[in-house]
Amino acid sequence: MGIDCSKNMLDIAAQRGVTVRWGLGEDLPFFEDTFDYVAIIITLCFVQNPQKVLSEAGRVLKKTGKIILGIIDKDSFLGEFYQRKESVFYKQANFFSIKDISELLKAVGFNKITYRQTIFNYPNRLNSIEKPRKGFGKGGFVVASAQKFSDR
Repeated sequence: MGIDCSKNMLDIAAQRGVTVRWGLGEDLPFFEDTFDYVAIIITLCFVQNPQKVLSEAGRVLKKTGKIILGIIDKDSFLGEFYQRKESVFYKQANFFSIKDISELLKAVGFNKITYRQTIFNYPNRLNSIEKPRKGFGKGGFVVASAQKFSDR
């Protein structure tokens, strides 16, 4: 199941076999306790209210559901690269550091946060698929996984 506020993106996802709905991350069109996991990849740096998006993700997750966030780490070499480059895609982005993400996740009721990182070189220098590594601090792309507090 995928949501987006762009009809074009919904059309592309539907053509790839994804069940889609129009929606905003700040107001998800789903009932509480619906999903085992929610994945938010890159999107968080483009939304109006990131804390509300994460809160909504928690609302639609089952009692012990997980959230998976994929971000370009603001403090990484890649984050710095995209922040100074005149990228059509990233010029409107509000990048987050790992500290920012950790604080946001905890503020809306997530715990057991773990991190994996990849992309250890600039995009024009990548010539093979890189193996993800535990943690953060070296890779430009970081995936955070966190569990919903079970007493929420």
